[in-house]
Formats: sequence, C-alpha cells, structure tokens
Amino acid sequence: MRPRIRVTDWPRRALILTDTPRPNCPDCYGDGGIAQHYGDETGEYVDTDWWPCGCWNESRRWTLLPLPRRTSRGGYSDEPPF
Repeated sequence: MRPRIRVTDWPRRALILTDTPRPNCPDCYGDGGIAQHYGDETGEYVDTDWWPCGCWNESRRWTLLPLPRRTSRGGYSDEPPF
C-alpha cells in the first residue's frame, strides 16, 4: 500500500487516507487501471471501459477528518466538529 492524503467531496467533505497505484507497475504504468476504447460496427468511437489494475485497491480509504461544508452564501457552515 502506498498511502496519500486527499480531499473528497462525497459523501461529505473530508480528508481521507487512500491507496495509490504503484508508479512502476508494468501493466498500468502508474495510472491505476487500463483504458480500453471501443467502437460500434462502423468503427466510430463509442466509449471507453476502464479496468482497475491489481497494483492498488480503490476501495481502501479511511476518513481522517471531516471538513465543514461550503454554504450557498459563499462561506462555511458551523456544523460539528468545528
């Protein structure tokens, strides 16, 4: 596991500790997954599938500190823990 700290907005703003893909992974080259583009029967681009790589686990995350939500008035709320 290669932990790093990030800010997330879902389901609530918080600082989280999350796993990071291996930068020298021979399969995904540090992207964390492999993108596979596909098209329709005429060969036109339709969409891209993304397959997660085994060098990391996207679901490994732990909340370190909840952060206050921004209000519609442009400030921050006063909800706990602040």
